[in-house]
Amino acid sequence: MNSYFYVLNGRKIKKFLIVFAAAIFTLGIIYVETENVSVFSEGGGSPTAVYSVPTEKKLIALTFDISWGDKRTEPILKVLEDKNVQKATFFLSAPWSKTHPDMVTTIKDAGFEIGSHGYKHVNYSSLTEEEIQKQISTAHSILTDVSGKEPNLIRLPNGDFDKRVLRIADNLNYQVVQWDTDSLDWKNPGVDQIVNRVVSKAHPGDIVLLHASDSVKQTHEALPIIIDQLRQKGYEFVTVSELINQSNVKGTEVRDQAFIDQQIEDAAGL
Repeated sequence: MNSYFYVLNGRKIKKFLIVFAAAIFTLGIIYVETENVSVFSEGGGSPTAVYSVPTEKKLIALTFDISWGDKRTEPILKVLEDKNVQKATFFLSAPWSKTHPDMVTTIKDAGFEIGSHGYKHVNYSSLTEEEIQKQISTAHSILTDVSGKEPNLIRLPNGDFDKRVLRIADNLNYQVVQWDTDSLDWKNPGVDQIVNRVVSKAHPGDIVLLHASDSVKQTHEALPIIIDQLRQKGYEFVTVSELINQSNVKGTEVRDQAFIDQQIEDAAGL
């Protein structure tokens, strides 16, 4: 009886260890970003999100998300003007653009690239496919009317997306754009921390995430230092579109949580 008990439990332990190891292996290949799960891919036919562009040239794209407020955008635009940065990309939410048409015109007239930041500031992966399409299409119409030009780049609210969002965005002729360097400026951690984070992580082909909404109180102070230090390192500022045109993009094949759950279940033999 005791011998059978130990053998039985030994088998259970062995099975558990195999399942556990398989689960760890599965999770080990996962790159987690926000609430979605992504795996980096260098090719394939599926739509991808651009995080950076492989290039030996010291090119870098400064990007600014704007969702609300009217106090921070002008100081940031003034810094770009004073520092003679003629190329950057602004991802504008449609409601903000609709209520700040003069500011949108200022951004456009300065020669900066305008991309979409969607309509409602919600996680699109939580929406139905019909809702996702409506959000992107509604934002597209508003931004086109306000800016006079159809955007073809989109950064999803909160950087949240899944396979469905990528596919729908692609069907609507949008390229989803993420980032490799996150300034975390929205946390207002201090000017030095914002500067150090961006400059230390910057690399050729990098896309840098910054904000120009009222939630950021230190970005306009950190930005001139970031620009100076990146220039000292030999970087040239370009738009996201110009960066993408340098070479084939390094994207991500998105595998949503349902896919990961199924992989774990398969590994466990459930």
